[in-house]
Amino acid sequence: MISADMTTVLPEIFLAIFAMFALLGAVYTGKDATASMLTWATGAVFLALAIWIGMQGGDRVAAFGGTFVSDGFSRFLKVTILLSAAAVLVMSEAYMTRRGLLRFEYPILVALAVVGMMVMVSAGDLMTLYMGLELQSLALYVVASLRRDSVKSTEAGLKYFVLGALSSGILLYGASLTYGFAGTTLFSGILASVTGGASLGLLFGIAFLIAGFAFKVSAAPFHMWTPDVYEGSPTPVTAFFATAPKVAAMGLFARVVFDAFGGVVGDWQQIVAFLSVVSMFLGAVAAIGQTNIKRLMAYSSIAHMGFALMGLAAGTAFGVQAMLIYMAIYVTMNVGTFAFILAMEKDGRPVTDIAALKNYSKREPLQALAMLVLMFSLAGVPPMVGFFGKFYVLRAAYDANMGWLAVSGVVASVIGAFYYLRIVYYMYFGEETEALDGKMNPVLWLFLMGSAAVMVLGVVNLFGIEPLAAAAAATLVN
Repeated sequence: MISADMTTVLPEIFLAIFAMFALLGAVYTGKDATASMLTWATGAVFLALAIWIGMQGGDRVAAFGGTFVSDGFSRFLKVTILLSAAAVLVMSEAYMTRRGLLRFEYPILVALAVVGMMVMVSAGDLMTLYMGLELQSLALYVVASLRRDSVKSTEAGLKYFVLGALSSGILLYGASLTYGFAGTTLFSGILASVTGGASLGLLFGIAFLIAGFAFKVSAAPFHMWTPDVYEGSPTPVTAFFATAPKVAAMGLFARVVFDAFGGVVGDWQQIVAFLSVVSMFLGAVAAIGQTNIKRLMAYSSIAHMGFALMGLAAGTAFGVQAMLIYMAIYVTMNVGTFAFILAMEKDGRPVTDIAALKNYSKREPLQALAMLVLMFSLAGVPPMVGFFGKFYVLRAAYDANMGWLAVSGVVASVIGAFYYLRIVYYMYFGEETEALDGKMNPVLWLFLMGSAAVMVLGVVNLFGIEPLAAAAAATLVN
């Protein structure tokens, strides 16, 4: 029995052991001298694990008495998390080395955060959920303040830590209420206890749990940490925050509301719909005044999480499928966009002001075109793949008789298009300014062009993501 359980959690065990041995190896050798090799090795391990998990099939398997679940839903999310983490690590190596930021702790902390994320999306119990969440969060607090000589980076780490602790408290309070009224921490047990409807205590438990999850996905009104942490963290760390942790938190959100509270969809549906609307509009409106591209991407991520939550708010299998498709597309767009942001520099110093992009297309026409494609895709302009992500979640909301939510999404998308198109306007029609210098690193160039190509070529069949997401959603919502 134990051997079967261990087999189920083998990818997580393997990655945790790799991180521990990497830590020991780095400490007993050249420490930071091994950082570059360690970064590439960790990226390779992520890629290998993604292939391994992607090749696994089979039905839903519960391990350790149902506290850990391996199914199509968790596998889909784990592959997305591992691939995005690998992409960000590989992209960040040259940037961090050039600025003297690449320490051996960086890839190890990222690896430990990914272990936490993998546990999160496979959680079948409130305690497992919290363990995964805290492992991810503790690693990310340190990574956010990696630039020790920067006040902004230290501030980012501290803000994230203090507000993260507050959100953990709210989540724990919700978990304890749920345990008190359901009599169990197992999701299957909670689901059985709400079959005849949720008691008032359980409703409060759901509300507090959702508030905790909303903080982790940076959904408004629990978004306050996002712009400051995105701006203060080193840019590769910001790229990481914008991708893998978002996927993990959204997967955990879906896992809890369907696996534990799937019998009372009507009770949590309105809360999630509210979070969705507020996030979409706050992200769309607040980004308009931003001139710092990292803060702009922070508000962009808040808006995008609003759209992903729209799929969740539908409360159907198609809604979960739409959310999974949306997250996969969102991660791809962000990897390409941050590859471009990482290359923005002048005199060897990073540049984050969007005004620096004025007339950029005259100097680097190919890169400007790739960025144009990504901005159009983020804005949801057809026929880019980003449009189909939004189309899926809007259709899910409409099919669930939440037409008002779908209309709100369309309005928010139109408002949000302004700040994406402003970057395109600057690149093609802005007045000539002091040029950004330096050629783009080949790795960054590859990711920028690859993401842009996916946004165009993916129109054909979304690279087969649709049936995979449908199969993943079917294992969660039954």
